[in-house]
Amino acid sequence: MEEFQIDMNEFLPLRDVVFNTLRSAILTGKLKPGERLMEVHLANRLGVSRTPIREAIRKLELEGLVIMIPRRGAEVARITEKSLKDVLEVRRTLDALSVELACERIREEDLERLQKACEEFERAAKGKDASVIAKADVALHDIIVAATGNERLVQLVNNLSEQMYRYRFVYIMEESQHDMLVAEHREIYESIAGRDKERASKAAKLHIDNQEESIMKQIRMENQRN
Repeated sequence: MEEFQIDMNEFLPLRDVVFNTLRSAILTGKLKPGERLMEVHLANRLGVSRTPIREAIRKLELEGLVIMIPRRGAEVARITEKSLKDVLEVRRTLDALSVELACERIREEDLERLQKACEEFERAAKGKDASVIAKADVALHDIIVAATGNERLVQLVNNLSEQMYRYRFVYIMEESQHDMLVAEHREIYESIAGRDKERASKAAKLHIDNQEESIMKQIRMENQRN
């Protein structure tokens, strides 16, 4: 179990702070797929009672991030090939639509922000902090989705991003993918800047396809080890 700690600076009820802490630990891989979540251990580690831990685990189960195993208890849900495909099939379609609409509607000031976001991602990718890289990646894609001006699309993408983050983080932690990610983001930016919908859609779909291929390999390697 990697190191993580509770953030008591949040102006939230304790149960929500505990939930957010455990959720973040799962999404960023500090609590790993298949890892058991023992209430007593987590309560001692976070310096809280077992009650908010139990409530957090129940909510995480509803989100699909935790599963209950008979006679074993709670454990972090594994990333399966089926769950990956389900999420990325939807994200692939939404991303393609987002870049096509952005080609039509993006304002010049937002295009400048997108260029800067690409440059920021490139700087982040030179480091090894997956959290920083993931944050830069999310910021870049958020600019594109916001540029569509479609509030329902923004809502759908935001909801899916919660589920995507875990997969994205697994992908970003693989350093060998960083150069390709930089090139893919650059291609998406240039196609939007050129108002080329077909090129942009192709680039967005390839971006997702490459993520799926890479994460699928990691899932299969993990299954072989187990």
